[in-house]
Amino acid sequence: MHDDQQNSTRPAFGPQMTDEEASAEAKKIIARALQEESRVPTATRFHDPTPVPPVGDAAPVVQKDGRPPMSQAATDISGVMLAGSVASVPIGGVTCLVLYTLGHVDTVNLAIGAGAPVAFLLAVGAVLRRLKGVHTEHHHHYDGPVVQDHSVTNTTTTKGLIARTRNDLNR
Repeated sequence: MHDDQQNSTRPAFGPQMTDEEASAEAKKIIARALQEESRVPTATRFHDPTPVPPVGDAAPVVQKDGRPPMSQAATDISGVMLAGSVASVPIGGVTCLVLYTLGHVDTVNLAIGAGAPVAFLLAVGAVLRRLKGVHTEHHHHYDGPVVQDHSVTNTTTTKGLIARTRNDLNR
């Protein structure tokens, strides 16, 4: 670089103007920008007044990072399946830990250990299915005068962050 370019405040590229020329050029640019006939109208906001329908007739669209489009029932079942798969992780982890600590396992013991929880869950399910048919209705048969008193004394002191005491008695 030359010595005169090192001390100059002007850039080394573009047309070289004096301060008066630059001031005059800036005034011309500003005047052109402020002229009404040269302005192009620009929309800065658009409001569509038509109401949005609550349910549209468009087909579901596959999203980039999510579940594929499904019906509500399929979505609910999918959530249950995901929750069940997460619930099986601790059982598998405990089984792996036991097998690792034992070092070797007899195949019969392994089959009994793996089948016992399943058999227990099947037995509990069978008991619960039978309890659905149990009636809680009962009848009393009396000889003589009977007085039925259905008064309820509520002595509950409800405490908690979200708590509700309902004293609605249907009589």
